[in-house]
Amino acid sequence: MSTSALTHRVRVLAEPGHRHDEILTPAALDFVGSLVAAFGERRRELLKERRRQAIRLSAGAPLDFPLVTSAVRADPSWRVAPPAPGLTDRRVEITGPPERRMAVNALNSGAQVWMADFEDATSPTWDNIVGGQLTLLDAVERRIDFTTDEGKEYRLGDHGRLATIVVRPRGWHLTEEHLEFDGRPVPAALVDFGLYFFHCARRQIDAGHGPYFYLPKLENRYEARLWNDIFVHAQELLGLPRGTIRATVLIETITAAVEMEEILHELREHSAGLNAGRWDYLFSLIKTFGHRTDFRLPDRAKVTMTAPFMRAYTELLVRTCHRRGAHAIGGMAAQVPSRDPAAREAALATVRLDKEREAEDGFDGSWVAHPGLVPVCREVFDGVLGDRPHQIDRTRDEVDVTAADLLSVRRIAAPPTPEGIRTNISVALRYFAAWLRGQGAVAVDGLMEDAATAEIARVQIWQWLRHRAVDRGTVLRHLDDEAAALGAAHPWAPVDEARALFERTALAAELPLFFTPDAYTRHLVRRAEAGS
Repeated sequence: MSTSALTHRVRVLAEPGHRHDEILTPAALDFVGSLVAAFGERRRELLKERRRQAIRLSAGAPLDFPLVTSAVRADPSWRVAPPAPGLTDRRVEITGPPERRMAVNALNSGAQVWMADFEDATSPTWDNIVGGQLTLLDAVERRIDFTTDEGKEYRLGDHGRLATIVVRPRGWHLTEEHLEFDGRPVPAALVDFGLYFFHCARRQIDAGHGPYFYLPKLENRYEARLWNDIFVHAQELLGLPRGTIRATVLIETITAAVEMEEILHELREHSAGLNAGRWDYLFSLIKTFGHRTDFRLPDRAKVTMTAPFMRAYTELLVRTCHRRGAHAIGGMAAQVPSRDPAAREAALATVRLDKEREAEDGFDGSWVAHPGLVPVCREVFDGVLGDRPHQIDRTRDEVDVTAADLLSVRRIAAPPTPEGIRTNISVALRYFAAWLRGQGAVAVDGLMEDAATAEIARVQIWQWLRHRAVDRGTVLRHLDDEAAALGAAHPWAPVDEARALFERTALAAELPLFFTPDAYTRHLVRRAEAGS
């Protein structure tokens, strides 16, 4: 790759760590720098447009399918690229952070795909980010076996199929403050994408797969177009054919929900389909319309996938994907199987019902958060798919969803319950404490919680306070109780910092759009005294 056009190399502002030099090579940093030089300004402009759109919607502008792209939606002729090697059968996908133990368990789990998550399941400490890249490199090289200090061995299977690796980089709104280009932090998405692509793209192709990605939190077709242009540029730089990269987009914002076809169209030569990111989708609804009383959601546990507006969202996703020859991937089963037989059976029964609904609706596969859920998810999809790798031929032409259907939240309106209020405070506080200590996926009360579920927990409290469905004194009393319980159970937990984070992001007059940027800068950034 030629980097002669670069005038500013990416600078590392963090202390060197174990094996970091294997990832942060001059050539890899130059590659990331070339992406920032070419696309950094477009990213900044698109983030400004996000803010402008949020202001328009807050002021009462209607949200609908774009009139200007009606020809794209009406044209029956275009389809996305056919499935890439390793992505034809996706009936079970397991997700988790790119951490060594998780990687071995996920690759061996029997799932078709492992989604290595730098976004919601990773606390973005510098060691976690670079360590995650090392995990992926070692996994691709099949040298990831290791033994813990306690003597437990983790080994890749000697026979059978390992899960296909798909990487989820961080979203457009985040930066990596341990890297600097032209005096500014580097966009985190370009760090995660660029380092993995530079080190592993060719290796994955040689292994019979390719560099595959999940794209989080897109809000419109222009953000998909930016990714597509990045893919074209990256492939040209490394001399790879166009279309080698494949990407699945998570539809987890309400503004993306009305542009599903446009997003597929923008990415069509690199598209691997769409995924229903249910918790971030609810989070997006509150961020976008939380000031309106008709968008006040009930307890998180009561907002099931059978709610009319959630049914509209998932059925539209399946119809859109299959009409264009793309995979439709269902949402997360977050249960952590218990050692108690009765509790375990209850959790598996809940997962089974959820996956049966998805498979019967036409989804081609679905997500689980724990290896113990792979068998039940596989069994359900085996029962519908049989020997077929997917059901893309089931086009769901009978589905007719309007923008009003996607926004029909008022049909499930209900006041929050005392248990729902306590649960949200507990989940957010406990997750924040773990995240601040570098853990991004946390088992809480039998569920694997990540940043998405913490976000929905804290913004629900904000919404209920705004609309006086709960009073501030009640929230503070529960916060006192949960903080005391957390400190008693885990004396090492950063309770004060977690509580302050909750107060800044859930109790403020204006809702912070994400908890992560401020918390990252305050608590996780550790720069060296002098950048290298």
